[in-house]
Amino acid sequence: MILSSSLCLLLVTGTLATSIITDPRVVSDTCATIAAAVSSASVVHYSGSSYEEDIRHWASSSTQRAACSFEPGTAADVGIALQILGRNRVPFAVKGGGHAMNPGFSSTTGIQIAMSSFSEIVYDPELQVVSVGAGAIWDDVYAALEPHGVTVVGGRVSGIGVAGFTLGGGYSWLTNQYGLALDNVESFELVLPSGVVIDVTESSHPDLFFGLRGGFDNFGIVTKFVLRAYPQEQIWGGIIIYPETSVGQVTRATASFAASNDDPKAQIIMTTNCIAGNHFVVTTLFYDNPDLAPGVFDDFLDIPALIKDVKTRSLLSLILRASSLPEVESSPLESSTEPLPQWLLVEEVPLSQLPPPAPVNATLAMRGIFNTVTVKQYSVELIEAAINESIHWGQTLMPYSGVFLSYDFTPVMPSAPKRASTPSAWPPAYEGTMMPIVLYFAWISEFSDDMMHRATRQSTSTLLDKAVSLGQDVKDAPLYSNCALFDTPLERMYGNNVERLKKIKNQVDPYNVMNLAGGFKF
Repeated sequence: MILSSSLCLLLVTGTLATSIITDPRVVSDTCATIAAAVSSASVVHYSGSSYEEDIRHWASSSTQRAACSFEPGTAADVGIALQILGRNRVPFAVKGGGHAMNPGFSSTTGIQIAMSSFSEIVYDPELQVVSVGAGAIWDDVYAALEPHGVTVVGGRVSGIGVAGFTLGGGYSWLTNQYGLALDNVESFELVLPSGVVIDVTESSHPDLFFGLRGGFDNFGIVTKFVLRAYPQEQIWGGIIIYPETSVGQVTRATASFAASNDDPKAQIIMTTNCIAGNHFVVTTLFYDNPDLAPGVFDDFLDIPALIKDVKTRSLLSLILRASSLPEVESSPLESSTEPLPQWLLVEEVPLSQLPPPAPVNATLAMRGIFNTVTVKQYSVELIEAAINESIHWGQTLMPYSGVFLSYDFTPVMPSAPKRASTPSAWPPAYEGTMMPIVLYFAWISEFSDDMMHRATRQSTSTLLDKAVSLGQDVKDAPLYSNCALFDTPLERMYGNNVERLKKIKNQVDPYNVMNLAGGFKF
C-alpha cells in the first residue's frame, strides 16, 4: 500500500494517533485497499441500492454521503478493515440497525461500515442463550424466538437495532424482571482496534466486559452478542390514545403507577405528544402474562379514550402495533405572534407528511433528535410540566417544520437497576431510582436543525430545574446514554466510571483507531 504524503508527514511528526485524514483521494484509496484485502464474503459499494441502504438511517438527519460503504461478511474482515483504517487515519462509522439519532454517531463522509450481514439469530435450548449478530433488529429477534417460546431483554418498539441498544443500556419491557439489555449479555464477539477477534466474557476479560456494557464502540467493533433467553408466553397489552379532556386523569394514573407499582410483570410508557400543534397523550401497557392481573391497570383502562387496542397477544404483536396506528386529521396552527426568519419558514406541511399519533416508525425518514433528563420520581407536578413543555414547543416549532414532539415517561421499579450481578460502564453507581424522561423531536427542514437542538436543551433544563424545585436530588443524576444529546459531557452519563473507562480505552486502543468513528469517546 502506498502511503500519501500527508500520512507520511504525520508519521514523522508523531501526531498519527490523534489525527484524522479527510483528503478525498486518501479516503477513496482506502476504500479500494479494503476491497482488495478482504475475503469474498465482504463487499465495498460506491453507489447503487446496496450503498443507499448501507448509509440509510432511521432519521434522515443521521444519514451522510459516505465515500463508500463496506459490508463485512466475517469478523476477520472487520479486523482487516480496522487495521487499514487505523494506518490511513480515515474516518469511518459503524451502523447496526441505523437508529442512532445523533448526527455522525453511526454515519460518516468517510467509510460507512454496515453490519447488515451479521444478522444471524441462533437459539441454544440447552444453554438457554441466543447468539445474535450485530446487524440484527429486535423485530427479527423476537420473530425468530417466538416459535421456541422464549425471548430476550430487548427493544420496546419496532425497528431498533440490537447493537446500539445493547451497548448503550437498553430499557426493555422486561427490565423490571431482568434488568437492562446490557445486564443480560453473556459474551461479546469483539474485533479489537488491532484487528484481533476475541470473545469477551466476565471471566475472560473483566475490564472489557465492564466497558462494553454501556460504553458503545470505544473498544472495537462488536460482531455478535450472546444473550440470556427467558421463557415467554403471550402477553397482555397494547396502546390507548386519549383525548385532551382525559389528560389530567392520565397524568394522575401515571404518577400513581410510577410510585406504587410492585408487580415486576407490569410496565407502561406514557407519552405526551404534539403533532402539528395538536396535543394528545398515549399509553402503552404491558403485562407479562396472557391474563392481566386484577387492578394493575384499572386507572388507565377506566379513562375515556379515543383509541383502545389492549388484549392478549404476542410480544412481537405489541412491538409492531406501535408502528401501525391509523392517521388522524390535523389542523395547522395560527401564525406565531413573533416575526419568523423567512429562510426558516415552512409555508405549509402537507398532511401526507404528518405522522400518525405514535412516535415510532411514524416519523421514519424525517429529521430527529433525542434528549433526556433523569429523575427519581414521576410526580403529577413534573408530568404536568412536561405536558406544558410539549404543548409550548409543539406550537413554537411548528412553523419551523417541527411536526412531531414526544416526551416519554417509562416508570421502572426501584429494584430494576439492581438486577445486574456485576457493575457496568452504565449506569454508574447512584443512590436511588433512576427514571428517564426522553424527549424526541421530529422535523422536516434541515435549516431548523440547530433550533431543534437548542429547544431540546432548553426543555430538558426546564424539566431538571422543575424536578429539583420539587425536592428531587437529581442535578447530577446519570443521563441515559442511549438518548443523550451529542454534546453531553461524559461525566453526566458515566459519573465516576469515566476514569476507568479511559484507562480501558487506552489499553485496547493506544492509537485511537476507534476515535476515527463518531460517538461518545473516552
